[in-house]
Amino acid sequence: MDLTDTPDDVRDPNEEPPDFTDWDAPEAVLKGGPIRERLLSVILQLRTPTKVADIADQADCDTETARDYLKWFTSMGMTREIPGRPVRYERNESYLQWRRIEQIREQYSETEIVEELTATMEELEAYRARFDADNPDEVSLVDETGESSVEELWDAVSEWKTLEERAELLDTARQNGHPSSGGARVDA
Repeated sequence: MDLTDTPDDVRDPNEEPPDFTDWDAPEAVLKGGPIRERLLSVILQLRTPTKVADIADQADCDTETARDYLKWFTSMGMTREIPGRPVRYERNESYLQWRRIEQIREQYSETEIVEELTATMEELEAYRARFDADNPDEVSLVDETGESSVEELWDAVSEWKTLEERAELLDTARQNGHPSSGGARVDA
């Protein structure tokens, strides 16, 4: 039997095939759920200041509802309002960084944070040695191609950048202390 063959006993030959027209369109499935969650999802994806009407359109809700939620998100620190005509909103990167640090503190013990930071620092050193550079922005993919493909180098440089961000978050979580230590600093 070929891998693409369907075994005879999988489906009853008299059974009607499913009616795919009864299924919801993917767009409808993705836009379902509470408005607040849809708006939050849109906000987390914003890369530039965006008009309320555009945010409402992406979240599939009316503009006034979006405006009310955006004001609430701004009061919580999740977004920033850019005044003007029209008013625009952007996500607050410092809030998102703070949330990531808090999640690290909640999820890991002091020892685990230090261990993960140590392992991350070792990986960063390996990348610095591999590329003979202090940071990934100094790496020229054109100059480095030879024994590796451009895609492999791109992946390596991207991983290096991700590790730098992880090290920064872990180090901040370590410096600001862990809730279990009463907020005292955790030394590596």
